[in-house]
Amino acid sequence: MSLASLSAASRTPLIIAATECRRTVRVVAGDRTKLLLLGVVALFALGPSLLVGLLLLPVAGEHLAAEGADAFGPISAVEAVTGATALVWLLLTLMATIRTVTTVADVDEPACLLVSTRLRNVVIGLVGAEVALFAAWVLPPAVVLSAAFARGAGTIRPVLVVPAVAVLVLLTAVPVGFLLGIWIRHLLTVFEPIARYRTPLIVVVAVAYFGAIAAGWLDAITVHLFGLLSGSPLGWPGHLLLVAIPGVSPSTVGVGGAIVGSAFFATLAVAGGVASARVHWFADPARTDEEPTAEVGSSDRLGSLLERVGSRPVRTVAVTAIRRTRRAPIRLLYVVYPLFGAIFVVDDVVATGTLPTHVAVLLCFYVVWGAGALFTLNPLGDLGRSLPAVMTSTVSGRQVILGRLLAGVLVAVPTGLVVALLVGVVSPLTLEQTALLVTATVAGVVATPALAVGVGSAFPRFGSVRVTNNREAVMPSKTAFAGYTLGIVAPGVSALVLYVDGAPGLVAALATGFLSLLPGPEVAVPATVVTVAAWVVLALGLAAPLVAVGYAIRRFDGYALE
Repeated sequence: MSLASLSAASRTPLIIAATECRRTVRVVAGDRTKLLLLGVVALFALGPSLLVGLLLLPVAGEHLAAEGADAFGPISAVEAVTGATALVWLLLTLMATIRTVTTVADVDEPACLLVSTRLRNVVIGLVGAEVALFAAWVLPPAVVLSAAFARGAGTIRPVLVVPAVAVLVLLTAVPVGFLLGIWIRHLLTVFEPIARYRTPLIVVVAVAYFGAIAAGWLDAITVHLFGLLSGSPLGWPGHLLLVAIPGVSPSTVGVGGAIVGSAFFATLAVAGGVASARVHWFADPARTDEEPTAEVGSSDRLGSLLERVGSRPVRTVAVTAIRRTRRAPIRLLYVVYPLFGAIFVVDDVVATGTLPTHVAVLLCFYVVWGAGALFTLNPLGDLGRSLPAVMTSTVSGRQVILGRLLAGVLVAVPTGLVVALLVGVVSPLTLEQTALLVTATVAGVVATPALAVGVGSAFPRFGSVRVTNNREAVMPSKTAFAGYTLGIVAPGVSALVLYVDGAPGLVAALATGFLSLLPGPEVAVPATVVTVAAWVVLALGLAAPLVAVGYAIRRFDGYALE
């Protein structure tokens, strides 16, 4: 092979890696919502860790430099560093695996990329892009924390060694994550027995993962792995970190094993990734021939169940809405987002063995909110490509809107009834309070779809948004989300103020205190004003669903295609 061809072959993975990095940055930079979410994640995930590290690491560095390897008492510095390094490697491998399953292994335009160069170049390019993207997140905190430690230890070596070790860990963790992720994706998309049930499997894994976090099991597993892996090869890169710590002698075998082992396992993982990619990318996806028949059968059963409910066009719209959602459940991903907040209360529920009253009310409120977000928050945009056909057909706006409402009520009423009864039983609520909660929840899941259909008609979204790097879906607009949520929260808070004794006086005192901070004459807000305002907001909230339905019907009938 000539030097020119060898040089071209070596440039190809770099071109692929640079292209993937550029595309990823362009996608993130072009989506303001994703940028905001990344900023929030960085603030709340990395911010506290950086703050604690900046406060504690200088002290730890000074103490370690003075006391040596036994500075931490029962745990030696060697065990602490190697165990922490092994846990970081596992975390990065897990993240790389998830990235491969969801994004990296799903090659964009495979008919072009996979035939334009050797498969080895594609794999190396994709892995290299992931290493670069991970490094963009890992290296800045590593430099900041190592500088804090170096300040206490009185040496500049941690600032030089820690980023180098971080890159070394990434060069092994990312290829291993790619190898694992591509086989997991192969099982989920190609191996038919698993591919047929991949959605329930993903849901079970996600629930188990977040449940382990909420129940505190993840902490126990982490502590166990820390002690188990500190002396394993996964902790060998930690011996390189010990080179930068004064007064601590690293293991020569560990340092050599970290360098040689990293090169060996990275090469082996990349070679395995190339072979695995060849199996996965050139395989036919699984086909479940039973799905269409099962879908038609379920639609027929649903249609027969609704035979005496409304006219035939109304039933058809309802069945179609449910069937489309069942076919593409990713469209409801936004409805699941608020559930991530439950992670912070599950730990208390498991520890106390009971469901607090406020959590029971919030769960029912979530069901009420989700009832409107299911099928009615974007009635025009959800029609997609069939919108012109529906607009030019004989179906009326009243039939379409009632059909969407029927779909929402059909799913939400049984769900709301079951959830309200369950939380009422397991919480300290009395029998009368449980009955009131059940009644309010059932009434709410009937009213919120009516409110959502009006808000969604006023602020529709017709274009799709990118859910993942390679998946898009039509979702309600952010304005519709905000308006709909405000239309539920405001009457709900007003009802709470009127229901709780002394709440109007408390709100009036808070309002008076806030107004006193503003320039100008002092204004006292009487409790009577708060009570009257709460009644007005509650009345408007109760009337809003009827008004919203009428507006949605007129909006649909008067909508003009551009």
